[in-house]
Amino acid sequence: MYITLTNDNFDREVLESSLPMVVFFEAPWSGACQIVAPIISTIASEFSNGVKVGRLDTDVHSETAMSYGIFRLPTMLFFQRGEVVDHLTGVISREDLTIRLDALLKDN
Repeated sequence: MYITLTNDNFDREVLESSLPMVVFFEAPWSGACQIVAPIISTIASEFSNGVKVGRLDTDVHSETAMSYGIFRLPTMLFFQRGEVVDHLTGVISREDLTIRLDALLKDN
């Protein structure tokens, strides 16, 4: 399961999280986001013991997206102790995302 992120809960859920986190910046009109969304949902379930996964609709919560310079969708930012430590942009494979999350867990 993933967390639905908003401008209001982003700091609490992401920046103050004791667990590593991946944030999926998306928009409902983006075909690429629709391709990646099922991968994100699967990863959220598989890594639920050690990594938090959040989704942020950039159309509704553009303030947060703009503060991180998100201009291409989908974008995934990887956070460790409130800091961005990695990112992926565009359509990605489940394997690529799994490799990044495994690395994030090793650094935790």
